[in-house]
Amino acid sequence: DRFEWMIEKATELGVNAILPVEAARSEKGLFEASRKRADRWVRIAREAGQQARRLRAPEILPALRLEPALGQAADCRYFLEEAGAPALLEQMPVARAPSAHLAILVGPEGGWTDSERGLAAQKGWQAVSLGPHILRAETAATASLAIVVNAWCSGKLPLQ
Repeated sequence: DRFEWMIEKATELGVNAILPVEAARSEKGLFEASRKRADRWVRIAREAGQQARRLRAPEILPALRLEPALGQAADCRYFLEEAGAPALLEQMPVARAPSAHLAILVGPEGGWTDSERGLAAQKGWQAVSLGPHILRAETAATASLAIVVNAWCSGKLPLQ
């Protein structure tokens, strides 16, 4: 239910794609269930897109395990970290190309393992924080997207 709520809110905030990722501490069974729930997730995104007056709903990609997911291409790649990382807003580039893509990796409820943190850093993902509080995954996803949308629409990063 929380993942479906996140799909709805991410759609309303304008994401282009949602990629479910399985990490070591992910909810058990979500990865296997993703094949069965894919049609429902697409429908949720479509309905949320209509409500938000979007021309196109985001693509719901097939679930991946963490290591292959870290190979996703984007101009800016951030993974949310609970503590000790710089603020997301401070790490966003001052300017961007109109075709730039940004990816945000939200961890599971139990957080990242040390090996997952190391792998993400090795693959070029930058650790960023949303502040001092520990957030649920769906709250972190929504908060990070709100920060990105605000930055892109406020003039710091003009939305193209």
